[in-house]
Amino acid sequence: MKIMLCCAAGMSTSLLVAKMQEAAKKEGLEAEITALPADEAKQKLHEVDVVLLGPQVRYLFNEMKTLAYEHGIKADVIQPMHYGLCDGAAVLKQAVDLIKS
Repeated sequence: MKIMLCCAAGMSTSLLVAKMQEAAKKEGLEAEITALPADEAKQKLHEVDVVLLGPQVRYLFNEMKTLAYEHGIKADVIQPMHYGLCDGAAVLKQAVDLIKS
């Protein structure tokens, strides 16, 4: 599965990506997880299975959701608490649940 995290500059989610990769490995899931700034994320939606927006860019949610829908993928905003705590397992679960729904 391919998961994209969208944030303001693509840097703030790098630690979360690492935590998500650790969680995926523990669960035996093959996951390619990337973090990209919003503008780049919009151009690469066709390459992923799900996109999650960092709380700092939640204002882009409606636009990203519409673009994601055009590519047949789901979009959501990461819960601020999960983001702040860098809870990779919780954010990974959110992504997997979206893909399954």
